[in-house]
Amino acid sequence: MPTDSIWSYAPGLDHARGADLTGYTVVARDGTAGHVDRQAGHHGMPHLVVDTGVWVFGRSLLVPVGVITSVDTAGRKLTVSCTRAELKAAPRFRTDSETMDLVYLTTVGLYYGELPREERPAG
Repeated sequence: MPTDSIWSYAPGLDHARGADLTGYTVVARDGTAGHVDRQAGHHGMPHLVVDTGVWVFGRSLLVPVGVITSVDTAGRKLTVSCTRAELKAAPRFRTDSETMDLVYLTTVGLYYGELPREERPAG
């Protein structure tokens, strides 16, 4: 996935653009990863801060909106193209100031941009 598209909602997710996703459950390809704690979009790089709860020992993750594959507004959940292990291996998110740090955001974008794309079944 090109790095620039990591910061843009996928085609077909226009209803999510500008929506408040706070509180939505985040579902990875292999299970629940946490919930959206907050959203930010500094430097034109919209992303979610995901609270993982006890799954990653209370650690939060920064997730670019480009990895979102679906949003269920009725069920208040969103699905991402990553596995839980891929999310856990992302560059460590430590403080809110990192949501404004262009160097950190670029590092996060490169990490997610290099992950293999989810294979979609034909048909």
